Amino acid sequence: MCWEFCKFAERARYEKVREAGIVVSQAVLIAVGIDWDGRRQILAVEMANRESRSAWKDFLVALKARGLRGVELVVSDDHAGLVAAIGEAIPEAAWQRCYVHFPKNALDHLPRKHGDDCLQELRWLYDRRDLAEAKADLAAWLAKWSGRYPRLTTWVEETIERTLTFFRLPRQHRKHLKSTNILERLKEEIRRRTYVVRIFPTPKTALPLDSRKRI
Repeated sequence: MCWEFCKFAERARYEKVREAGIVVSQAVLIAVGIDWDGRRQILAVEMANRESRSAWKDFLVALKARGLRGVELVVSDDHAGLVAAIGEAIPEAAWQRCYVHFPKNALDHLPRKHGDDCLQELRWLYDRRDLAEAKADLAAWLAKWSGRYPRLTTWVEETIERTLTFFRLPRQHRKHLKSTNILERLKEEIRRRTYVVRIFPTPKTALPLDSRKRI
């Protein structure tokens, strides 16, 4: 199994299952692979007691044991446990922080009452033709908004670099490899299928999708 790019769920979906007669919530960990031809495949869907660094690392190690290799880029949100696990299990891969979630995280660094123009202009950076153009616009954005929102601009300047990794890819791959949108749609499908069950009799029965299924 050789996948040049991989995506991992940035926040695991939780399902209620019975273990030893007790109802508990378990995390559904998901990985999707994309190759250079643009083919996408669900690599794994597994249950874990919680969404921790060790759970994600075990998940990734199991994928490598099954033959996962050649991963060049991993896309996820800035979940500390997942990012740490990626660094330990797939250290050769570059990491792309989901650009869709980045402006949402930026809300934590803005006052409650703020204009929408600031974040909208930040989102436009990701539509630029190349990294040089994006960085030029970033410098202009920082100069424009640093006086009004210094806390935000400081945070962006310190953290935005990991959201620009996708620019090193060929243009035809950037659209699908700068965010976790594919995973979001997959999680919605899982939610649609599992909603009617509510509580699964065992963790195994909660696995909603075949890990070999194409998407």
